[in-house]
Amino acid sequence: MTDAKKTDRAQTRLAESASKLKESAVQQTDSADRRTVLAADRTIFAAERTYAAWVRTGLASLAAGVGAKALLKDVVAPWLASATASVLILFGAFCFLAGVWRELDAGAPPPRLDIRRLPPWLLIGINGFLVLVSLAALVGIWVVRV
Repeated sequence: MTDAKKTDRAQTRLAESASKLKESAVQQTDSADRRTVLAADRTIFAAERTYAAWVRTGLASLAAGVGAKALLKDVVAPWLASATASVLILFGAFCFLAGVWRELDAGAPPPRLDIRRLPPWLLIGINGFLVLVSLAALVGIWVVRV
């Protein structure tokens, strides 16, 4: 084989190698972009799970407050039963507000997402109603004598 043919062959292999390297770099970039989008989606789902935990804790606290008033009425002084129930109900209202606040104030905006976030008006509406229920329960435990 002549030196010219060897050189041509080497240049051809070098060009093929460079082409494969370029394709690989494009695939890696696409893969990294996709991983970034998927990570952002997972972040949104984690935020929604956290929001659900705040609401769940608030509902449990609200129920515990109403239950505490009923269970403690004959065990401790009436004012202590009402105070205990009030603290639990107020904590429930705090959880409802904190859940919305944490969900809407998520920090830095994520890159483009494949999923849609929960609409803020829905979160505010539902949790606003739950806060009103909490306040009604709070008024109820102080006004209604059981």
